[in-house]
Amino acid sequence: MLFADTSRGRPFSKDPAVVFFRDRYWMYYSKPPFGDGRPGDGWAIGIAQSSDLEEWSVAGEILPAADYERNGLCAPGAIVLGEQVHLFYQTYGNGRQDAICHAVSSDGLAFTRNPTNPVVAAQGDWNCGRAIDADGIVQGQELLLYFATRDPQMKVQMLGVASAPLDQGFRRDTWRQRCQTSILAPELPWEESCIEAPALCRKGERLFMFYGGAYNNSPQQIGVAVSADGIHWTRLSDRPFLPNGKPGAWNQCESGHPFCFQDRDGRDYLFFQGDADNGKTWYLSKVEIGWKDGLPVLAG
Repeated sequence: MLFADTSRGRPFSKDPAVVFFRDRYWMYYSKPPFGDGRPGDGWAIGIAQSSDLEEWSVAGEILPAADYERNGLCAPGAIVLGEQVHLFYQTYGNGRQDAICHAVSSDGLAFTRNPTNPVVAAQGDWNCGRAIDADGIVQGQELLLYFATRDPQMKVQMLGVASAPLDQGFRRDTWRQRCQTSILAPELPWEESCIEAPALCRKGERLFMFYGGAYNNSPQQIGVAVSADGIHWTRLSDRPFLPNGKPGAWNQCESGHPFCFQDRDGRDYLFFQGDADNGKTWYLSKVEIGWKDGLPVLAG
């Protein structure tokens, strides 16, 4: 699989999120502005469909509409709860004020925004207030929502987590931040000054988090950590789980911004973005995750 939306004049798709809903696969992703001076132009969220996880076709997009999205919206995280797709996405271009918003859909295409948006911003003097790159996973009767933020100097990217009850509409006043400091911050040489794009999955009684280490094209590579409670995390290795490609590969500049998807047959896939030209174009792909002694490995 290698997918890129070309509706902006070049192959460019980032930040994938995949669900199965109403007999098909849906992929939500970031797409850039047209950049031609048209009114209301900004980052948007693309929507693609597939019947087999391999071949994807563009099905729609979510454009900036609300005032808080006037500079754009991107980096969607998607989860199916009941008969609806819930999308958690970030505002764009507002620096410290960028925050997580919520929208819901009954058909996978048309989304109704939460009237209390934005619903999650980072809290505490250890961060700058910004919250981006959301991904959620159900834990008991709550949704744990993971996000990236930065230190007060806006230099170091790191992760936080909040939670809200599943049955209260994810309104802004239902969220509670679950950490008093970062749950995972860059420490390893290859992570440089950035950990972002948390991607959650559950195996048995433990949660696993894949994440992007280092900023885009540094290169960003994908690491993995494990937790028993969703709050305290331990890296599984001091090396990337999924590195960037070798010279000449489509992802030689980056393998980044992961998303975990479990198919109906129980097989797990890691979707991610990559490029070979330092961000002029971006493609989306996937690898299958296998499990050995309860730990993730690249299948094959």
